[in-house]
Amino acid sequence: MSRTAHSMTPRALFLALVSLASTLALSAPAAVADDVKAPPGFVALGSVDRSIIQEMRYATAHDFVGAPVDGYIQPMCLLTRPAALALHKVQRALLKTGYSLKVYDCYRPQRAVDHFVRWAEDLNDQKMKGEFYPDENKADLFTDGYIAAKSGHSRGSTMDLTIVRLPAAKTRAYVPGEPLTPCYGARADRFPDNSIDMGTGFDCFDTLANTLDPRITGVQRANRLTLKNAMEAAGFTNLPVEWWHYTLDHEPYPDTYFDFPVARSSLN
Repeated sequence: MSRTAHSMTPRALFLALVSLASTLALSAPAAVADDVKAPPGFVALGSVDRSIIQEMRYATAHDFVGAPVDGYIQPMCLLTRPAALALHKVQRALLKTGYSLKVYDCYRPQRAVDHFVRWAEDLNDQKMKGEFYPDENKADLFTDGYIAAKSGHSRGSTMDLTIVRLPAAKTRAYVPGEPLTPCYGARADRFPDNSIDMGTGFDCFDTLANTLDPRITGVQRANRLTLKNAMEAAGFTNLPVEWWHYTLDHEPYPDTYFDFPVARSSLN
């Protein structure tokens, strides 16, 4: 490690590593497939495992944008078949212990990523700040690594997910314009979610969402490790800065970013 790296604060070093990772990802050879149909290797998760709970946030107004995101025509999880089969393996193991997976997002079309970029560039739109990025300056979302021009989700083998204790409790719908509470607050203070307590809500733009952040201890840390261990056993790798984010190790489309909409009609 260089002298400069040794002199950096932990947060500065973390942000430097995120920036480097983003630079490397964007410089790698990649194709953008502007399709209206998915290739044959994509499936609806529900056709592989109906027991996995789906709460597709970007098809709703309860996300950091505060509106349904471009490309999410239906609230459903689409994935490459290998990723869906690997999730089914995780689910079978969890069901034996009285728990279930719940997915928040799966395949994400490039047009949705473009929507995120436009939203991040509009500094006047701060309506969801109180929940999703209460301590983050929106002008810094790019440099801090929370928003990027490309997402692994668009390759079809990445998903955002959590664990729910069975029987799953019902959660109320978000009402646009309702008072917001910080995503990193105590569980009783955060927006209700039937997930086991992971220490923050989904899509929390805060370093407390880092999977192994040392400030997350006790039951919250154990819950994150339960998810991490189960997913790794089935061939997934976690993104260290987001406890909910996992990618299949041997994804079938590692260099292609798709843009077909999230809808059953997209499937062949």
